Amino acid sequence: MRIMTALVAMAAPLVAQIAVMPIAHAAQCPDVELVFARGTSEPAGAGRVGQALANQLAAQLGGRTLGVYGVNYPATYDFLGAADGAIDATNRIATMSAQCPSTRYVLGGYSQGAAVVDMLLGIPPLGNKVGDVGSAPPLPAALANKVVAVAAFGNPSTKFGIPVSAAVMPFAGKGIDLCNDGDPICSQGRNPFAHTSYENTPLVGEAAGFVSGMF
Repeated sequence: MRIMTALVAMAAPLVAQIAVMPIAHAAQCPDVELVFARGTSEPAGAGRVGQALANQLAAQLGGRTLGVYGVNYPATYDFLGAADGAIDATNRIATMSAQCPSTRYVLGGYSQGAAVVDMLLGIPPLGNKVGDVGSAPPLPAALANKVVAVAAFGNPSTKFGIPVSAAVMPFAGKGIDLCNDGDPICSQGRNPFAHTSYENTPLVGEAAGFVSGMF
């Protein structure tokens, strides 16, 4: 737990200084909903990386409508709060599925938000040595089957050798993990600034292309 707390704390002061763009909204029952968990210390909503992904993805969905839901969780230095995000995302998809049975979902997360996504996929966000401690249950199968694609940025579990692209069924082949060169949160890099600039890199476009290709 100390490992994750240290990683999150290292990135947070820089993240907190960057403003977040307004969240995009679509029809009550969009064809696609991006459920995105923001990074540590970002204001409530989808965060700057989530909004950047939404902006690029909306233009690549071939006329499908896109909704964006910012996962509701503390996003503080206390990593245990990430489990709240996984629970909130599960509840959101369950509620939307009841109201909008045709809507399909894209899961996304940045930094601590990527750990939220890991939990939904059944991936230990702190690696197998820690396991499920502080984690939340994965998405139930009935909801998981509605997820078309998964995109994680600066994912801590990638540093432990378990990226979202390694997820098993029903998520096998649906995930892409984006790790900026030198990012110490998702790799052995030592450049903390590499963790705070995803929205300004080609990695967002790469993620959008991957996701749109799944439809």
